[in-house]
Amino acid sequence: MKTSTDISSADLAAHAEALVKLTSEKALLQEENDALKRRVAWFENQLFGQKSEKRPQIDAAQLSLLGDDSAPITGPEGDNEQITYTRKQNQKQRPDDCVNDSGLRFSDKVPVKIITLIPDELKGEDADLYEVIGTKSTFRLSQRPASFVVLRFDRQVLKKKDSEAILPSPAPFNVLDKSIADVSLLTGLLVDKFQYHLPLYRQHQRLTDAGITLSRSTLTNVVRRAIDLLYPIADAQLASILESKVLAMDETPIKAGKAGPGKLKQSYFWPVYGDKDEIAFTFSTSRGRQHIETVLKSRFKGTLLSDGYSAYASYAKANDELIHAQCWVHSRRQFIEAEKDMPELAAEAIGQIAKLYQIEETIKQQKLSGEKKRDYRLHYSKPIVDGFFDWSLQLIETKTFLPKDPLLKAINYVRSKETALRVFLEDPDVPMDTNHLERALRPIPMGRKNWLFCWTELGAEHVGVIQSLVSTCKLHDINVYDYLTDVLLRINHHPASKVHELTPRLWKEQFAGSLLRSELFTKTDAAVE
Repeated sequence: MKTSTDISSADLAAHAEALVKLTSEKALLQEENDALKRRVAWFENQLFGQKSEKRPQIDAAQLSLLGDDSAPITGPEGDNEQITYTRKQNQKQRPDDCVNDSGLRFSDKVPVKIITLIPDELKGEDADLYEVIGTKSTFRLSQRPASFVVLRFDRQVLKKKDSEAILPSPAPFNVLDKSIADVSLLTGLLVDKFQYHLPLYRQHQRLTDAGITLSRSTLTNVVRRAIDLLYPIADAQLASILESKVLAMDETPIKAGKAGPGKLKQSYFWPVYGDKDEIAFTFSTSRGRQHIETVLKSRFKGTLLSDGYSAYASYAKANDELIHAQCWVHSRRQFIEAEKDMPELAAEAIGQIAKLYQIEETIKQQKLSGEKKRDYRLHYSKPIVDGFFDWSLQLIETKTFLPKDPLLKAINYVRSKETALRVFLEDPDVPMDTNHLERALRPIPMGRKNWLFCWTELGAEHVGVIQSLVSTCKLHDINVYDYLTDVLLRINHHPASKVHELTPRLWKEQFAGSLLRSELFTKTDAAVE
C-alpha cells in the first residue's frame, strides 16, 4: 500500500510535467501571437503608415560598433564650405516657385497672352491731363480645356490637257497608314496614358466631351500600332543596357491576361537599369529564374546589383562571368521591421548603415570617382562594414533569440549576403543600393492604380516597350512629347542599321536640335473653320 509521501511525490511530478508542458505551449502561443501582431502591424502600415524611410539624422558623436573609445568616422581634412543664411526683418519667406499676384516662374515654352488694362482716367474727358509713365504687370496662371483640331488637307486634282489623263493625288504622309490619327494625337494618347497615367477610357470621355465621335477600340488600336513602331528602338536600348559594367535588376507585379472567369494572371515586369541611365521593362508571366537567364545569358558580363530575391543569387552563382552585388537598403529594411521588438539593438544596426550613407554623401559632394572613390570607401566605409558584421556575429553568439524573432531574421539575412553586400567596397562603379532603379520603376505601380491591369500579355509587353522609352526620357531630362513626335515621324525613313540613334540618350545628342513636328504646328495659310 502506497504511503502519503509516495502519493504526494507522484502528484508533484505530474504537476511539474504539466507545468513544463503548459509553459512550452504558452511560449509557442506567445511566439505565434507576436508573429500575428507583426503581420497585422505590417498591413496597417501599408494602409495608413508613411512610406518614407527617412529617419532623424544621427548625432556625429554616436558611438560605433567598434567600441566605446573609437572615434567617429570622418573624412580627411580639407576646405569646408560654410553656408550662411540671412532673413529680412518683418518679411514672410515664400518658396521661389510660389504663384502669387506679382510673379510667376515659367519657361519660354509657355504662351503668354497680354491683356492691356486702360485706366478709367484715360477714358474720360480729362484724359489729356494724364500721361503713361510706366507699366506694372500682374500674372495669373490660367488653363484652357483639352482641345482637339481637325486637320483638313485639300488636295488639288490635276488633269493633263493633251491626254485628258487625271493625275493621282496622293494623300499626305501619316505615321499610320489609312488612319485618322495624326502624329500629334498618337503622341498625346501615349503621353497621357504612360506619363500621366490617364487610362484610354477617360481620354475617350474627354474626346466625347469635345465633340469628337470615336469608338474606344479605335483608340486602343492606334496606340497599339504606334507602339509596334517603337519595338526596334526599345530592343536597341536594351542591347545598350546589357553592355553596362554594372546592371541593376528588379521585378514588380502586374495583372496581365485572363486566367479564368473573372481572374487575371499574375505576371511581372523585370526592369533593368544600365550605367548610362537607361532602363528597359522586360515582361514575363512568371517570377522564376528562367526570365533572368533569357534576358542576361551570353549578353551581360559584369556586376549584377539586385535585392535579396534568391533567383538573382542562384543565377549569379551558376555564371562565372558575373559578380553579384546586393542592396544595403533592403538589408536595412529588415532591421526596421525588427525595431518594434528590440528597438535598441535594431536602432544600433540602422545607425551603422546610416554612417555608410553619410560617407557616400561625402563622396558625392567631393565628386570622387574611380580609384579615389575606391580608396575613400576602403579607408572609411570598410571599417564600419567590418564592425557591423562582427557585431552581428557576436550578437548571435551571446544573446538568445526565438526562432521567429525579427531581429534574428534580420541578422541571418545580412550574414547570408555578406559577400554580395561587400562588393561596393572594391568596385567604385557599384552603388550601395537599387534606389535609382526603384525610383525609375515607379510609373508601373502608379499606372496600376489607374489602369489596374492589362487585358492581354501582348498588351503588357506594349506597356513595357513604351514605358522603357518614357522613363528613359525623364532620366535624361527630355520632353517626352517632343521625343515621341519626332521619333514617330523619323522612324519611317531612318536606316534600320542605325536604329540605336533613336534611343532617348543618343537622340538627345543628334536630333533634339532639329525636331520634326506635326502639321498642326507648321505655319500655313490654313484656316480653322
